[in-house]
Amino acid sequence: MDGFMVVCLCLTALISTPHSTSAKELSITTIKQDPYTMSRGSELEGYCIDLISEISRKLGFSYKVHLVKDDHYGALDASGSWSGMIGEVMRGEADLAVAPLTITASRERAVDMSTPFMQTGLSFLLRKDVAFEEHRLGFTSPFSVEMWVGVLIAFLLTGFCVFLVARISPREWESETGGHSFTLVHSFWYITGALTLQGAGPHPKALSGRLVSAVWWVFAILLLVFYFANFSHMQHDDNKHASIKNFEDLSHQDGIDYGTLEGGSSKAFFKSSNNPVYRRIYQHMERHKSYVASMEEGIARAQQGTYIFIGEAVSLDLAVARHCTLTRSEEIVAMRAYAIAGPLDSPLMKNLTVAILQLSESGELTYLRDKWWPTSCMGVEESHSENTLGLRNLQGLFILLGLGLGLGLLIALLELLAKARGLAKEGKKSCCSALSTELAQRFRGGPESADPESSDKSKA
Repeated sequence: MDGFMVVCLCLTALISTPHSTSAKELSITTIKQDPYTMSRGSELEGYCIDLISEISRKLGFSYKVHLVKDDHYGALDASGSWSGMIGEVMRGEADLAVAPLTITASRERAVDMSTPFMQTGLSFLLRKDVAFEEHRLGFTSPFSVEMWVGVLIAFLLTGFCVFLVARISPREWESETGGHSFTLVHSFWYITGALTLQGAGPHPKALSGRLVSAVWWVFAILLLVFYFANFSHMQHDDNKHASIKNFEDLSHQDGIDYGTLEGGSSKAFFKSSNNPVYRRIYQHMERHKSYVASMEEGIARAQQGTYIFIGEAVSLDLAVARHCTLTRSEEIVAMRAYAIAGPLDSPLMKNLTVAILQLSESGELTYLRDKWWPTSCMGVEESHSENTLGLRNLQGLFILLGLGLGLGLLIALLELLAKARGLAKEGKKSCCSALSTELAQRFRGGPESADPESSDKSKA
């Protein structure tokens, strides 16, 4: 009877093993990194927070999450001690480390790692104008597409305005022949000559025409100044650094600095590699001490265009989605995986592996990936090159041109109105009748108005 009771107790213990952690609240260490773990007020959120929540629901344990004290993932120092989350798990300060922890041979010897919950590899992050420099430079590159459209519209409006002003203003009509020299074709030819700093006569004689002409000349000169200044600046940038598409390109250039996380698995990969390209990269990073303390620092320096950040592709994809001036190299090397770390010989690790596999098979891991990784840039405005001038940069120039054209048309109308009033007094008719007669004759292309009596005499 006593033996039967012992067997029953043993079976009960074995059956309850998967849920044996429910009696104890697990301490879980993690590290802040978007989008794995982020702060939302006093609470934490992100991919890893959702992951541990789903696992705890399956395995039935309670837990408490805290951030790693030294803000490191875990590396072996010269004294043989582990830092970061790996060190906390080894010292018993945490039961699990749930974070984008890369599985490495040295970490597997120090702790137990679960089956991977995400696959990734090493790539690098840089600004777009550094990555695709050879495609950018051309005669249209100093201005954005919107800017060129704006210049074309300004050209058409100015040509038409010169034509209107010359038609309306009485001084632009030749007194001998009653003809008009500023046709529509000549108006556009005239402003084209101004745009190329050559000039094309005849020039406007009226105040309104001279005002429109002067404003267009100012617009054309300043536009050319900005164009050639930005063209020279972009050509200087091209000579500073070449296009960088892969790790070999990266290792053969010294024009722009690059590095990775201090004390991370990425650094360890380059350090232990026998590949000549990766050895050159490691020697450069050691020589220039170009490591960064966090992902955020690496991304911020890459945005400035003076640094290339080497990191894990899945994390760099998030930076590219959030900052449209950045791009990730298509080359991915050193494929690795993220997993959960626990103490050596922990009975919980087997259950964790089963739970992660179940989440993968049910599509939950894919759902979490889609939830926390945006698929496109959040800020569309950032997609334009910082070196390209757009309408926003030169909007004052277009406003000046618009005001000049409007004022020129107004003065031309006042000039015509003054002449119409004089003709109305001479002919003893209404000002509106004289004004309408003048406008009709100008836009029919006929001679300037004449006195009706003199017209009758000429017919006789």
